[in-house]
Amino acid sequence: MQVRQVQIAHDALQDRLVLRVATQADEEFRVWLTRRFLRELWPHLARLLTQASSSAPLASVESVPAPPSFEAAFEDDKATYPLGSNPLLTSEIKVDAQADGSFHLTFREGRERSFDLGLTPDLLQALCAMLRAAAEQAQWGLDLAYAAPAPTHAAAGKVASHLH
Repeated sequence: MQVRQVQIAHDALQDRLVLRVATQADEEFRVWLTRRFLRELWPHLARLLTQASSSAPLASVESVPAPPSFEAAFEDDKATYPLGSNPLLTSEIKVDAQADGSFHLTFREGRERSFDLGLTPDLLQALCAMLRAAAEQAQWGLDLAYAAPAPTHAAAGKVASHLH
């Protein structure tokens, strides 16, 4: 699946974030993210960001990409919805780093629907920036720091790639 556009918006009525992913094939996938779920997911995303930045060559100030623009309208005029138009309510996610330096997220709604999202390091960074901005707009009061947290004593040496 070739990602064309990503959008994250806060739905004040539902008090959830909706992740919308449009593909080059004019398909749109929608995923709900709750505050609790984002709070649990963030340390895993921060770990992936740390992995991505440690494997990438250091960039000069001039080559650092501009932050993503959140002002562009999401194009959905001719979209099809392979999972339906109702967003998938994420209850678990599998997070994997691939050998080629990319990342793979599998969002699941119980044992019903699922959505696989492949991310390049740049797209992962943009997704995280959008999540932080949307959580701030929602006034969720989450600490979404980019630094990966130190492993706890119980988790030392073991990194979970599956989050419930």
